[in-house]
Amino acid sequence: MRRLILPTLLAATIATASGAQTPLKDVTEISEGLIAAGMAIEIADNCDNISVRLIRGYSYLNGLKSRARELGYSGDEIDAYVDDKVEKARLEDIARQRLADKGAVSGNDATYCAVGEAEMAANTTVGSLIH
Repeated sequence: MRRLILPTLLAATIATASGAQTPLKDVTEISEGLIAAGMAIEIADNCDNISVRLIRGYSYLNGLKSRARELGYSGDEIDAYVDDKVEKARLEDIARQRLADKGAVSGNDATYCAVGEAEMAANTTVGSLIH
């Protein structure tokens, strides 16, 4: 199974901005966005019938980057956040737990497909990032 690549993708899209005080990991809209994208990637990694919408995904990640800049975070702060291995693992764990809570079972690809289909049908953020 491929590792979630979300932080790497986000790091590739980060530019510079001005400073901010609250640690970026504590900004819910950014971390929730990364978790949603991670869930989409995990579904696609485990369901052959579903794939990530790459262009939409890059646009979504660029939107998170832009929002972080609007909130006053510098390129260095954003880079430190996406490069933080502990934070990456934490977000991946949350994404996997949320998928499990929705019925995804590790090693059972059909359950990931069912979760992905439900996310697409409900037009959630996760569902909008896969097809």
